[in-house]
Amino acid sequence: MDTLNETPDTPSRPKVVILTTQGVNPPQNLEVIRQKSDVVLTDAAGLADAIPGADVLFLWDFFSTALRDVWKHADSLRWVHVAAAGVDSLLFDELRESDVVVTNAHGAFDGPIAEFVLASILAHDKQLHLSKNLQQQNVWKHREVQRTAGQNALVIGTGGIGRATARLLKAVGMNVLGAGRTMRDEDPDFNKVVPSVELAAHAEWADHLVLIAPLTQETRGILGTEVLAAMNPSAHVVNVGRGALVDEEALVQALRSGQVAAASLDVFDVEPLPADHPFWGMDNVHVSAHMSGDVVGWRGTLAQQFERNLNLWLASEPLVNQVDKKLGYVTSG
Repeated sequence: MDTLNETPDTPSRPKVVILTTQGVNPPQNLEVIRQKSDVVLTDAAGLADAIPGADVLFLWDFFSTALRDVWKHADSLRWVHVAAAGVDSLLFDELRESDVVVTNAHGAFDGPIAEFVLASILAHDKQLHLSKNLQQQNVWKHREVQRTAGQNALVIGTGGIGRATARLLKAVGMNVLGAGRTMRDEDPDFNKVVPSVELAAHAEWADHLVLIAPLTQETRGILGTEVLAAMNPSAHVVNVGRGALVDEEALVQALRSGQVAAASLDVFDVEPLPADHPFWGMDNVHVSAHMSGDVVGWRGTLAQQFERNLNLWLASEPLVNQVDKKLGYVTSG
């Protein structure tokens, strides 16, 4: 059943379809998975032929939306595993309403993304981007830089990645508020948590506003005109969640007008970021290629996560990292 505590009876050798894409090697433990299941390796073009009779779909191509196109052929599907933390590109109404269990890569990216956020904040405060630009011009220009300890960070998203980020930022002496679905005056990782719906009321407090929330109906465009207008003009925006958390046009205008000082952006509405996008040419915007969690060995970690869950499946044990399909993220663990 599609619950957080039960797993359906499992065939001794389930059919596992692994959806991959051109240019990406299959999981490094593919032979181990083949020893435990009947594996079909396919790309999106072949999914309609591969999915009938499949018990399990492993989305190694983790941004794929192909399942919704072949859903009518998924006659035996009971479990989908996504090798990513975000499941927004996967979920659609029929899947949400079905008994199919969805699991994800919850936990794999917590530490790496937290480090990336801290690096982005330090690079901004210490003017490291400007130092590199001056070096390329052979310019020696002494400046004073900002002390990071004592500054305020507002982290939008209080799941595993948000919490890991909060702990790391607090470790360097920052004051950290979380923004989540519900208010909490006391929290083990944040100074406190404020409701996301009241984000504009707290935005001025932040020296650094960090977006880590999953993309849902409630969070889409959460950083828009109202919140940007409420921010401190010296504030720095960091987005390591999803591009659609941000109204990009509004952010461009805020950065150009001085309404917001700078932005470090790892995710975008359209990826790769189009060559003509204004972000590329803005001195106060720092672009990276959706890589905040992709440390050396990350694909191996994702492959091992699936293998561990497959072992649980074969033992008829509850799967870990089960996504609440209505909310769009893992709610426990």
